[in-house]
Amino acid sequence: FLTSASRPTVGATPSPRQNMLVALTLASWLVAASGSGLSDTGFVHAGRGDLGTNAHCPPVDLSTTYPIPDLATATASMKSLGSGGHPKGSSIYQRMHNPNVARFEQALASLEGTNEAVAFASGMATLTAVVLAARTPSKKHIVGVRPLYGATDSLIGCGMLDVEVSWATPDTVAKHIRDDTCLVLCESPANPTCTIIDIAAVCAQAGGVPVVVDSTFGTPVLQQPTKLGATMVVHSCTKAIGGHGDILGGVVACDAEWAQKIRRVRTLTGANLHPLAAYQLHRGLQTLPIRIRAAQLSASEIATRLSKHASVSRVHYPGATGTAVDALVGAGKQMTGPGTMIAFDLVGGYEAARAMMGAVRLITPAVSLGTTDTLVQHPAGMTHTSLPQDAKDAGGIGPGLIRLSVGLEDVEDIWDDLAQALDTTG
Repeated sequence: FLTSASRPTVGATPSPRQNMLVALTLASWLVAASGSGLSDTGFVHAGRGDLGTNAHCPPVDLSTTYPIPDLATATASMKSLGSGGHPKGSSIYQRMHNPNVARFEQALASLEGTNEAVAFASGMATLTAVVLAARTPSKKHIVGVRPLYGATDSLIGCGMLDVEVSWATPDTVAKHIRDDTCLVLCESPANPTCTIIDIAAVCAQAGGVPVVVDSTFGTPVLQQPTKLGATMVVHSCTKAIGGHGDILGGVVACDAEWAQKIRRVRTLTGANLHPLAAYQLHRGLQTLPIRIRAAQLSASEIATRLSKHASVSRVHYPGATGTAVDALVGAGKQMTGPGTMIAFDLVGGYEAARAMMGAVRLITPAVSLGTTDTLVQHPAGMTHTSLPQDAKDAGGIGPGLIRLSVGLEDVEDIWDDLAQALDTTG
């Protein structure tokens, strides 16, 4: 399983890189054997059932309009698609249906364990459609569990979607449920602090109110929230599913009834995922497990080293032992591994964060996450800067908080750059 370049010569002492490669391979086997219950084979072959013997790779269909076989069939298809259903013969128009988007949706649904999925042009377009599909004239109340991604927090709290929000902690969701509550919205792990919430406990508190879980940090590799009671699972596919920082997209996995409501919103508002982006995201699923496992192995090592660094006051990482989340992270648990995201607080606060961000050389200072290269950002000054101070305080987003998305570089190279940048903070 090692290439000739990485395989140690018999009798020779293995190099640190060779040891790392062996450890990575063994860790991959262990996670695959005792992880989420999903086989890597599913990630490779999901959504390819319609190819048959005609093609090895899914063809890209860029058509904006489709010929109609006859008027009666076209009318039936138009009525079905216009109400959020599936095509009946002709796809009619790309805003209503596209084969590449459908393949990606089928693949993602199978990995999340849902009947269907609906893909959008971005994660925020996905979330907007979910809220619009759930909101009714008599139900305009949402329970939001902080912390949330900054744009999510702003979207549901700014009044643009004509909803009222009650902000809750994972333990107080039940206290905020009302007769007019249409959704409970949470993230696990949460952005940016990597907080793990007990999804099953939140769903129990919600009663019959639909629960939406943003699982962007977790991905289907590490968790499937619908198995724990969630109604819908949202992903910003721009992140780990795309994986290379060159695709914008989002998706929600849900049952058929919710999918029809949400597709109708997409058809009417036009926030469609482009077919080429759908093709790339579908392809990204094939390597998602190995990318997550490789970056997770490095993240675990880096989190350990950060916890011992004098410039760091606290590390937020689901893999840390001796905490309450031990019961939720690990083989056979809610989240089968700690993931690839780390947050940590710097002793020197904002000035230390500014110095560190300006000193990295290999690591890229940028928003987003889940790419092949390591990214670092300052939530209070970037992704969550628009939030009021009380929201930042409630989410644990302080002036010295740093968020690190661990990539696929050699772990020693990542650490060397991070360590020298931390040394500039005093």
